[in-house]
Amino acid sequence: KIKLTYTFHNHFIESVRPLIELIDSLKLIGLDEDIGLPSIAVVGDQSSGKSSVLEALSGVALPRGSGIVTRCPLELKLQKLKNGPWSGIISYSGHRETFNDPLKVDTLVREAQNKLAGKAVGICDELITLEISSPDVCDLTLIDLPGITRVPVHDQPEDIGDQIKTLILKYIAKSETIILVVVPCNVDIATTEALRMAQKVDPEGLRTLAILTKPDLIDRGAEIDVLNIVQGKVIPLSKGYIIVRCRGQSDINDRIPFDKAMEAELKFFRNHHYFSSLLDDGKASTQCLAAKLTKELADHIKKSLPSLTEQIQTRLLNVQRDLKNYEQGPPLEEEMMGPFLSEVRALRFSDQINELSRTGHSKDKNIYISLRPVFKKWDIYLRSTEVSFKARVTEMIEKYNEIHRGRELLTFSEFCEYECVIQNHVAALQEPAMATLKDVRGTVSFIFIVFIIIIIIVIFHVLPCIPQNMVNDIQTKQEAKAEKRIKEFINMEKLVFTQDKVLQQKLNDSDIPQKTGIETSDKNHYDDDDTIFNSKGCALLDTRNLVPEKLVLYYEIIYQRLTDYVPMLIILFMLKDAAKTLRHQMMELRNGADVVKLLSEDSEHGRMRADLKQRLERLTQAQDLISNRL
Repeated sequence: KIKLTYTFHNHFIESVRPLIELIDSLKLIGLDEDIGLPSIAVVGDQSSGKSSVLEALSGVALPRGSGIVTRCPLELKLQKLKNGPWSGIISYSGHRETFNDPLKVDTLVREAQNKLAGKAVGICDELITLEISSPDVCDLTLIDLPGITRVPVHDQPEDIGDQIKTLILKYIAKSETIILVVVPCNVDIATTEALRMAQKVDPEGLRTLAILTKPDLIDRGAEIDVLNIVQGKVIPLSKGYIIVRCRGQSDINDRIPFDKAMEAELKFFRNHHYFSSLLDDGKASTQCLAAKLTKELADHIKKSLPSLTEQIQTRLLNVQRDLKNYEQGPPLEEEMMGPFLSEVRALRFSDQINELSRTGHSKDKNIYISLRPVFKKWDIYLRSTEVSFKARVTEMIEKYNEIHRGRELLTFSEFCEYECVIQNHVAALQEPAMATLKDVRGTVSFIFIVFIIIIIIVIFHVLPCIPQNMVNDIQTKQEAKAEKRIKEFINMEKLVFTQDKVLQQKLNDSDIPQKTGIETSDKNHYDDDDTIFNSKGCALLDTRNLVPEKLVLYYEIIYQRLTDYVPMLIILFMLKDAAKTLRHQMMELRNGADVVKLLSEDSEHGRMRADLKQRLERLTQAQDLISNRL
């Protein structure tokens, strides 16, 4: 290979690489998603000689063939080495491969296109980057775009032409892009679709450079017309025209190497009757094209830097302002997500869920306001069963001899029968007690989940599916514990027991002693030293007709225990312990959890904030890069 000679000074050559590297670095951090970056896009109709031009500049054979060969945008990064071996890197869609054989370029590019666009004939707008480092190339970055076609062939979609034009416009419509239009000399330049597209987005021709190819194929007598085009007399372009003669198909078939082809090109222009002057003017040959493109790109980058810096600063201020409308969310860095989860989100949740369970208050929420009606309903139900309980006992007394009397003598009564009435009545309270438990579970679960939504979605805008599942799992386990304890307490009430002093106080507060005459006589005569009824007092009270009233007094004791104890059990298990467990599990979330998935934001609000954060990071990095390079 021959080394390219340049028509500009070495100090300029040395200044080009940092400028191109700066733009490459800005692309690498994704700044081109926010701001258009200086670049050169290569467009041309099919069979315009576009691939030949790029091959001449890069020194490697690119995919060739009939139909659409370039099916994905190909970013060609050329880096001139002072010395050292040839090396290449191809990267796309997360794949990156280094190789040292230039003959592998064709195969690797085709493989990349097949993976991105399929093995058929479709196109794809995903970028393939081909980096070539060699002493025999110039410092230059180009983006090769699919050739323009009009008529679909083979299995191409009917709108393939429109698809290609849309893809091309995506690049050349940007004001920061230099449009490199490749046009064959042997066609009417004014009718080429590539130039027409360039004129549409760059009507004054300020950022369009045209390359004329295949000068050896023009008809005799048409040389003057081509000369006029190159001299800008037909369609003026501020960046002008360059005419080149690259390897043709016969040269490829004859395996003419690139260096021999370039020597033949120079010889062709030197000896051409009309075009030799163009070589002297720096408007002909691949060497002139390389020098022209490098200078144009470098100048373009230099001119763009002040505007680019201003755009970055403006966007940065706008992003910072927009971010103020969003509260702090999860960090974007994976290594920071665990600490954030435990120290920020979990701690904040922990503190507030603890306050909610302790006092019932959390901002405008008071959980006990929601629970009190449930417990009141339980209390009303218990109180309402007193009437049915007394009626059942009265009926039993009235029909005792006919239905309940066993082996006992006449006028005697069996306590077990009375006990059965109490036990059956208490047993019937189990179902409504469980209903109360389920009502409380629903209320507490709903409030917990709403609370999570308020804390986690509104504040952090993270989808709280895992904490919601925690609430359900915890409440299910706590409900089982509470159900077991309530059943135990119901069974305890079936034992029919209370301390003598408790029942004595109930009797003293009732009118039963008056009915027996105890109250009107010397009451102490019927009491033991501890003020409990003695045998005489109990004998006066031990009459069958007083049983209903005495059992109703005992039911008061049952009522008092159940109306308080069931709600207390439920509060303990379903609220206090559940909140404690939930708080603990929230604190332990990051241990063994996929925090990236856990903290993935799924709301529009969250996605917008994440996008703004990423833009802020890109713009800040870009600002630093430009400041350090200038």
